[in-house]
Amino acid sequence: MAKKSNCKYIFVVGGVISGVGKGITSSSLGLILKNRGLNVTAIKIDPYINVDAGTMNPTEHGEVFVLGDGDETDQDMGNYERFLDINLTRINYMTTGRVYQTVIEKERNLEYKGKNVEVVPDIPLEVIRRIKNAQENSKADVVIIEIGGTVGEYQNMLFLEAGRMMKIESPADVFFVMVSYLPTPFNIGEMKTKPTQHAVRTLNASGIQPDFLIARGATSLDDKRKEKISLLCNFLPDRIIAAPDVDSIYDIPLNFEKEKLSDKLCKIMDVICKAPDKSAWDAWKSFAKHAHNGKEVVRIAMIGKYFETGDFILSDSYLSVIEALKYSAYAENRKPVISWLNSVDYEKNPASLKELKKYDGIVVPGGFGARGVEGNLQVVKFARENKIPYFGLCYGMQMMVIEYARNVLGLRDANTREVNPNAKNIVIDVMESQKEHLQNNRYGGSMRLGAYKAQLREGTIARNAYEQKEIIERHRHRYEVNPAFVADLEAKGLVFSGRSPEGHLMEIAELPKSKHPFFLGTQFHPEFLAHPLHPHPLFTAFIKACVKQNKK
Repeated sequence: MAKKSNCKYIFVVGGVISGVGKGITSSSLGLILKNRGLNVTAIKIDPYINVDAGTMNPTEHGEVFVLGDGDETDQDMGNYERFLDINLTRINYMTTGRVYQTVIEKERNLEYKGKNVEVVPDIPLEVIRRIKNAQENSKADVVIIEIGGTVGEYQNMLFLEAGRMMKIESPADVFFVMVSYLPTPFNIGEMKTKPTQHAVRTLNASGIQPDFLIARGATSLDDKRKEKISLLCNFLPDRIIAAPDVDSIYDIPLNFEKEKLSDKLCKIMDVICKAPDKSAWDAWKSFAKHAHNGKEVVRIAMIGKYFETGDFILSDSYLSVIEALKYSAYAENRKPVISWLNSVDYEKNPASLKELKKYDGIVVPGGFGARGVEGNLQVVKFARENKIPYFGLCYGMQMMVIEYARNVLGLRDANTREVNPNAKNIVIDVMESQKEHLQNNRYGGSMRLGAYKAQLREGTIARNAYEQKEIIERHRHRYEVNPAFVADLEAKGLVFSGRSPEGHLMEIAELPKSKHPFFLGTQFHPEFLAHPLHPHPLFTAFIKACVKQNKK
């Protein structure tokens, strides 16, 4: 517990480049402080005009992570939940658009009592109000606030101003951590500190001196460069923390503690921390060790449509799915080897489907639109007929139902209204509650979002995996299995093992184990509830089936 009643606030900012690891750093700081007995919560500030992340292109922004209350957020919110093993709410997430929207609504409602409403200080003051509301909601001892983007960008200046104002108001309670990149140019062969020096000076120009520097780089920061940064950037040497590239993000908290970072944080914050929780820390170490176990592998084909970004592959589009697969594979003492395969390629070259036989399992994750649909349907058919374990998530379940309707039920034109609204047999239809939204072009934040209950059928793969009758899972969709086709599909052997409490919405579809080792899809997104030390039961059931396939 803290000496004072004051909560402590740690702002995490980035220097030199984007994607430097602020989200994982924030999550790791939260984990090591939680392990010292402090109640920690985390906030992500995205410098976008978008009100939420739901309308952003995943190939540009990465995965949309859905919270239990239905908020569509940045993928770093998923990192916070997984590392801290907590559930966050919309109060922990803000964007520029969301902040401005609130200020404008307040002005329209005369909540400013007729005074001029200015960008400064009213926007930063709204940011501060939201930060303090998140603290009050969680009763946190420490709030970690990640400011998106890189210092020097116009977009995050107002958020930095909010941090500066909080520091002026309560200097003993507000702290700044900069995560900055130190490049080692190939032709020079020497780690360079100048970009970080400029980043620190840029932050200084905003009236902020960081308290710690997390020095990211291909290799660990040496003493000579640490001394240079200390001298030129006003850091004590022991507050410069080396953060070299690692094989697994789950090593990062361990590396921080090798440099006694939690001790240093507790000291600068003037809080009394408990001794590290040995059992919790041993559990994390044991989990992290699995990432380096390459003796026994399980090979997974991820069939997606959001991988390509120019000449590069953006696996972040499916970040939570990838991590969920890791957690369950590690629990089975296997290292997952995941291959990113584009569904469009199977439309262009169906003969390449036979290559899927070399994988132990196939995953078709969530998605929207017509692109790659026919390729996905061919993959599903191949997995079903060749008895390769198949796991469909949301869109992946809808593909599974369409394929079954076409090739088993005999409805050759079966389709989803999203792709072909003129098809005779619309087996995947728009939800009744969504029709008005689509007619009026209300797309943002209007899907079926967040946590909903489902009832599981006895004797099914799903029921055996969960070991309970009722579950709560997070959703993000507008379309559902058309109830008019459910009876015919079940008559042909497809089992809807999970349904909404009123029985109308099909939540899980599967084939019995007597017909297929694992052929299962979920309308919800189980990946959002998979945590490092608590793998998701359906992912674990899938991995177990893949391990059996591997042994064959």
